Amino acid sequence: MTSFLGAFALAFAAVVLVELPDKTMLATLVLSTRYRRRPVLAGAAAAFGVQCVLAVTAGGLLHLLPHRILEATVALLFAVGAVLLFRESVAGGDEQLGAGGPSEPDVSDRRVFGISFGVLFAAEWGDASQLATAGLVARYGQPVATGLGAFLALVGVATLAVLVGKVILRRVPLRLVHRVAAVAFTVFAVVAAVAAVRG
Repeated sequence: MTSFLGAFALAFAAVVLVELPDKTMLATLVLSTRYRRRPVLAGAAAAFGVQCVLAVTAGGLLHLLPHRILEATVALLFAVGAVLLFRESVAGGDEQLGAGGPSEPDVSDRRVFGISFGVLFAAEWGDASQLATAGLVARYGQPVATGLGAFLALVGVATLAVLVGKVILRRVPLRLVHRVAAVAFTVFAVVAAVAAVRG
């Protein structure tokens, strides 16, 4: 059984790696160019919180499966995540971000919160980070540590997107980050598959 800090660190690292080049970061960046930063971040954090609870719950249910089936399921989750990331690295290209249109200062904070929540909740649904969170909970049985690590990673990436996203995307090719994340997910999948075979 992995320690609380170990599960937290694994979840944090996996989600940061996946989210840096992800549509979630891009969506947060675009929203922050149109609206005030605080309600955008608040809406994003609320969406991430709900998604993490859902992923942790799914992972907790998977953790109840017999060991071999559990490891095979975790391997499948990470393999799917690796395929999705690799596909994005091949097809997605290096996205160019526009300014996101003119700023809209007259929109209420409540409305900005709602827009941000809706956009980012939809963006995260079935995302590689959600698969990773569920897979890590299922494998290591540390729902609180994994959920907290994933949540803080998501909020951290969103904050980074708001503050310095454009600079990062100019310097680091998205294809490279997608491929590094795909390799990491492949390693997770292989480790879980080997554990399933060994029983």
